[in-house]
Amino acid sequence: MFHPRRTIRALLLPLVAGLALLALPAQSATAASTLANGGFETDGTGTAIPSGWSESGSTGASYVEAGGHGGSYRLSHYASAAYKVETYQYLSGLTNGTYTLTAWVRSGGGQNSAYLALKNCGSSEQRTDLPVSTSSWIRVVTSINVTNNQCTISINSDANAGNWINVDDLTFASGTTGLSIKGSDISSLAKSEAYGGVYKTASGTTGDALAILKSAGMNYARLKVWVDPADGYNNKTRVLAMAKRIKAQGMKLLADFHYSDSWADPGKQTKPAAWAGHSYSQLKTDVYNHTYDVLNALKAQGTTADMVQVGNEINGGMLWSEGSTDNWSQLAGLINSGYSAAKAVSSGTQVALHLANAGDDATVRWWFDNAAAYGIDYDVIGLSYYGYWHGTLAAAQTTLDDVASRYGKPVFVAETAYPFRLDSDDSLTNQIDTTAELVSGYPATAAGQLAWMNSVANIVEAVPNGRGLGVFYWEATWTAVTGNGWDPTDATSGNGWENQALFGFDDKALSSMAWFSHR
Repeated sequence: MFHPRRTIRALLLPLVAGLALLALPAQSATAASTLANGGFETDGTGTAIPSGWSESGSTGASYVEAGGHGGSYRLSHYASAAYKVETYQYLSGLTNGTYTLTAWVRSGGGQNSAYLALKNCGSSEQRTDLPVSTSSWIRVVTSINVTNNQCTISINSDANAGNWINVDDLTFASGTTGLSIKGSDISSLAKSEAYGGVYKTASGTTGDALAILKSAGMNYARLKVWVDPADGYNNKTRVLAMAKRIKAQGMKLLADFHYSDSWADPGKQTKPAAWAGHSYSQLKTDVYNHTYDVLNALKAQGTTADMVQVGNEINGGMLWSEGSTDNWSQLAGLINSGYSAAKAVSSGTQVALHLANAGDDATVRWWFDNAAAYGIDYDVIGLSYYGYWHGTLAAAQTTLDDVASRYGKPVFVAETAYPFRLDSDDSLTNQIDTTAELVSGYPATAAGQLAWMNSVANIVEAVPNGRGLGVFYWEATWTAVTGNGWDPTDATSGNGWENQALFGFDDKALSSMAWFSHR
């Protein structure tokens, strides 16, 4: 229903493909210094070459049609045979500086490539791939430093038969974008190494997993903190040791406090055994002391945490039942104990509150409205977003945009991941192991994994007013290693996640690590 179809076949002018781009200076006299017809409203349905724009390649595949994002019309790329087409606009007379292109896009996927580009601007070309979204419009941004008073805005498709994109409401204005956090949770790494896990570069050289990730562009590591886990991993001692390695790589550190001896998530927030019989008042002290103890020890060894999560996926609260969302005043007291402890150690450490399901704006809004009503202190909002569980990219974008604006806080994706294959490398069934579970348009390949991560990065980058901080990939190093299963109480438990690591079953770094080099 959303596949574009040309209703009018306009006669195409016999343009020589690419000629205009080869002679940029000659265009200076006629080029505009501001983007013209960014909403494609100047022309009607079937217009082959929109006013203000030029085309090269399979020009019949680029045209205006009804069904815009904001107005009545949009630009579409589509053909019933394979095609390559570029729709572009050359701007001159620009004041040098940073500029951001914003656009609303949709795509049916399947192309060899489909992207927006800023090029011939005097600095390295910048691209943003179009996410796959067949019905809802998604806002994407691309920024560049203009150093030669000119820039070409380019919409590109290298497509197979029947592939399509829609683009609308482009703006080009001063401003910059990019992500400050390109991170990963590596909580499984120390145990993996202890049980013989090996990590290799793409070419097969064995190395330090952190160094390999750093070389790909990773700049922030997330470590979960458990109080007294059965296997002794992810406790204070282990977190301190890994923090030294993280900081030695020049990366920042996010300490993710679960306030539990094992996994805490929306379905379970079990108190640590040592706190099980404690009163609410004592639990507040427990939270403060534990948080302070770990963070102060990190600071003392020269690896101060840059960010702290007080709780992990606390949609239903934490430290049940006392800290359940059935009792917001008590939950507020517990969270504020953690916040106070973090700030007592280092006032510059950012405190994040982390919920699951970025696709559910209503629930996230309900939660943070209550946080405001009960005086809960925090600096940053973190949301888990797994596309195969948490809804569409458009839904996640709506939530990220809404909470950043509504609460005036920076936002980040605290967890996301995607499979590069569906089969298992151990005896435990994988969390995602069938094509039916995948996000449409994103295959279970390294290329699909990379495309997914770039799409998630793109919606975070597009959060208005620079409030989109970045993304953490969840458990990039959790490969299948006997003994390093999901259950800290059971050494024989397997790993249902190894097909979503960023290292392959051959232990080599996957090409999907390229997402860490996102702008």
